[in-house]
Amino acid sequence: MAKQLVQIIIAGTQVVGKAFANALRQEIRLSQEAAKARGSQQSNTGQAAETARLGMTIEEAQQILNIEKLEPEDLEKNYLHLFEANDKAKGGSFYLQSKVVRAKERLDQEINLEKHKQGPDNPAS
Repeated sequence: MAKQLVQIIIAGTQVVGKAFANALRQEIRLSQEAAKARGSQQSNTGQAAETARLGMTIEEAQQILNIEKLEPEDLEKNYLHLFEANDKAKGGSFYLQSKVVRAKERLDQEINLEKHKQGPDNPAS
């Protein structure tokens, strides 16, 4: 009886050990793939720095403010509407209002980066 109990314990330990090793290998592989995806997604250093600083990607900010293109007029219009709609005094959510503010800050930074990439304004225009 004791011999069979020891064999069951050994077999169970082997099964658990193999499952743990496989799970660990899979987690390492997925972690490496995620790191590669983040690296390729944020290849632009200026963009990556702003994303790290503000904690939000351009795509996420565009989704929050419901805009497809980085146009200052649409950005401002949607920002004002969403900011007012989420005003805590009107029963809105301070959290959502702060997300709207952070999204606008992120997109404003991106617009400024694009302006700097294009060079100084042309004095002839």
